[in-house]
Amino acid sequence: MLNIVLFGPPGAGKGTQSERLINKYGLVHLSTGDIFRSNIKGQTDLGNLAKSYMDQGKLVPDSVTIDLLRAEVLKHDSAKGFIFDGFPRTNAQAKALDVFLKSMGASITVMLSLDVEDEELKKRLLKRAEVSGRADDADPKIIDNRIAVYHKETAPVKSFYDLQDKLISIKGMGSVNEITERLFVSIDAL
Repeated sequence: MLNIVLFGPPGAGKGTQSERLINKYGLVHLSTGDIFRSNIKGQTDLGNLAKSYMDQGKLVPDSVTIDLLRAEVLKHDSAKGFIFDGFPRTNAQAKALDVFLKSMGASITVMLSLDVEDEELKKRLLKRAEVSGRADDADPKIIDNRIAVYHKETAPVKSFYDLQDKLISIKGMGSVNEITERLFVSIDAL
């Protein structure tokens, strides 16, 4: 089973590259944001619990997030593997994901980290705002904050997987096709 954590800052191209990896390797895409929205809309017990935290402006606890992921993974019992997008964001979440996957006799195969310079991220996010209309991508102050939060709070998760020899850094600069090819080469070499 091929289980990938696709990692990188906002604007690194995770969504674009996820689609290409899904198509080539037949993986299931697990986006925590999508899972939250689906469960909240469906008014599942876990969705209602997550919403209760979100309505108070609180982060959804890792245990609830893992339970939502577990329920989603179990829906795909014949999957060739998964791409985890937007999770884990902290070392505690990475540890919880490892424990969960181990209970299923699986593990993370690799973390592919898309490395992109901050100035390029800002350009990409502003361009994405023009195309998609996402308000959070249009404000330079919000963009700067999102990138700073990534560097301070999320980027340290790379060391968690590096210590397990599961981290592969991918140059996230260049054309979309060049980046895709780098990802394919890295995965095919596993």
